[in-house]
Amino acid sequence: MPDGVKRRYDSTRRQQQARENRRRILAAAERLFADKGYGNTTIADVAAAAGVAVETVYATFKNKITLLHRAWDVAVGGDERDVHLLDRPEIRAVFDEPDLSTRLTRFAVVNTAVMRRTATLRLAIQGAAGTDSAAAALLAEIDRARLEAMGAHARAAAATGQLFVPERECRDVLFAMTDGWLWHTLVARRRWSDERYAAWLGSAWVGMLVGRTDRQEGADLPAS
Repeated sequence: MPDGVKRRYDSTRRQQQARENRRRILAAAERLFADKGYGNTTIADVAAAAGVAVETVYATFKNKITLLHRAWDVAVGGDERDVHLLDRPEIRAVFDEPDLSTRLTRFAVVNTAVMRRTATLRLAIQGAAGTDSAAAALLAEIDRARLEAMGAHARAAAATGQLFVPERECRDVLFAMTDGWLWHTLVARRRWSDERYAAWLGSAWVGMLVGRTDRQEGADLPAS
């Protein structure tokens, strides 16, 4: 019996250590890929930053592109749970808002948080895509998934009856403004706060996408 207890204890401890190693490897990889670039970061760099052996990184993630892919998934969701972003509570709360102006304002806040986690890493993936076919494939996958997500937002916006533009245009506007470049330009480079950026983004989306009586009436007036 004591031996059985010891084996269970050892197994639990190994599992905890494996989870901690995985967490440290992912955090180190995300930081190094963003700071140094994907091509300039080696598995040995990641291992050293995470405080684990190189063999541990390979045993956990197999290769560098798999590590990059998983680091991206964690950055998007904010944790390692296998839950699609559209199914996470913060996004479901956005969809549940019936007023489209309020919904877009709330979506801007959520998207700003996602950009805080992902924008610099996406730039690193984009930089690597020019010379690395695996990184190029990952970038294409990222953009396909984002286009699908923005399509879901656009369909839901159209269903409210409050959308001022065609559904396809709404999708494309959201897609164009959520790749991280705007956040990087205004927050990382121009030193806006996330709060200021989210407020600006929400206001921009409302101004471009939400139907308003004065705009609709104004469109019928002859040019002066």
